[in-house]
Amino acid sequence: MALSTQPYKGARDFYPEDKRLQKYIFSNLRRVVEQFGYQEYDAPILEPLELYLAKTGEEIVNEQTYSFTDRGGRQVVIRPEMTPTVSRMVAARRQQLAYPLRWYSIPNLWRYERPQKGRLREHWQLNVDIFGISSLEAEVETISLMSQILNSFGAQPKMYRIRLNSRKLMDSILRDYLKLGSDEAKKIAQLIDRMHKLERTEFISQADSLLSAESKQNGATEKLLDVLGAKDFRDLPKLLSTHASAIQLEQLIDRLKKAGIKNAQFDPSLMRGFDYYTDIVFEIFDTHPDNNRSLFGGGRYDGLVGLFGVDPIPTVGFGMGDVTLSNFLEGHHLLPQLSSETDIWVALIGPVYDKCSSLLTGLRRQGLNLAVDFSGRKLGDQLKAAQKNGLMNVLIIGEKELTEDLFTLKDLSSGSEQKVSSSELSELLIKQHRKKQDDSH
Repeated sequence: MALSTQPYKGARDFYPEDKRLQKYIFSNLRRVVEQFGYQEYDAPILEPLELYLAKTGEEIVNEQTYSFTDRGGRQVVIRPEMTPTVSRMVAARRQQLAYPLRWYSIPNLWRYERPQKGRLREHWQLNVDIFGISSLEAEVETISLMSQILNSFGAQPKMYRIRLNSRKLMDSILRDYLKLGSDEAKKIAQLIDRMHKLERTEFISQADSLLSAESKQNGATEKLLDVLGAKDFRDLPKLLSTHASAIQLEQLIDRLKKAGIKNAQFDPSLMRGFDYYTDIVFEIFDTHPDNNRSLFGGGRYDGLVGLFGVDPIPTVGFGMGDVTLSNFLEGHHLLPQLSSETDIWVALIGPVYDKCSSLLTGLRRQGLNLAVDFSGRKLGDQLKAAQKNGLMNVLIIGEKELTEDLFTLKDLSSGSEQKVSSSELSELLIKQHRKKQDDSH
């Protein structure tokens, strides 16, 4: 039986055109986050399983990790996210590092889940974290950075919205306002986290099944629905609208407006599924009807570094997957036309490779990318190969060209040709190369 040519389910092959797009996206991400002073880090793709058992969340660990026992009897996992890893790294050098510490990474991650639009088993994710700041400045900078990333790709504010909530506020809603016990509150919080995947009637039914008879008698279901339907802090009961966390969220929205970000809004249904979040959480949502889903997600997690036996460090961070970002850019027609990294296809006529090697080396030294066709095929076949590779500019070199020091430059898109001497060739090709670079930016 022949082997399948398909990649593993939920993973992708990256052909040159796919890799070119990934390089463009990653390059832009790096450029923007580094403008804010963040430095890139990385870590092993394998981690001990207990790293995720501590705080990530039961669903991730029990249902979505690629975990196994290695030959030394250790339980290991292919990293499903990066936050526990960066927390481990910071804890390892807590005293040597300078704060505020700004780090980012674009790791390859794996989760065993059902592949669907915007969600694959393998993906890359931009992770950005700032350590050492307990005030709102960290949230303001992080959310501003998220917005700037989308704007750098040409996005307009109407194309996305920023949703904000507070874990502390939600804890108060569940325990102080609804009077739920700890186990009830945890289960309801998990249900809220997936409420947008459920029909309203199904959400109500599941909420009723999780609440005790006493909670339902006290009107917990109706009160919960009223709170989750709030569009503004003024829609909340006074006990909640004057809560310190609600006031802090209002301050954050006001400060974002002053920073020019006017599409941030309070959303009490936003929970974020990870157990390590301690206060403000946020997501950026695509407003396109065909991709109405989260693009970025993050928040404050002040206690995770402390799990490694050192003093805790206040931290705010976010993650953004490459699949959802690509879908966002495609849906809003923001993907550029990317050309090959190669500038010129060099077609050789006859056995002239050795004779022209010094010329080609000189051109490469000046920053030109050349693909040399020394297959010995007919010129027409070489030109077809150039077109298949997406290259329209061809330099033709044969014995005659070398003898006369006059080379043919052919534009396959228009069919035009020009004869250029070796002294003119370099200047002309470099000019074309620079124009190509300018067009790509």
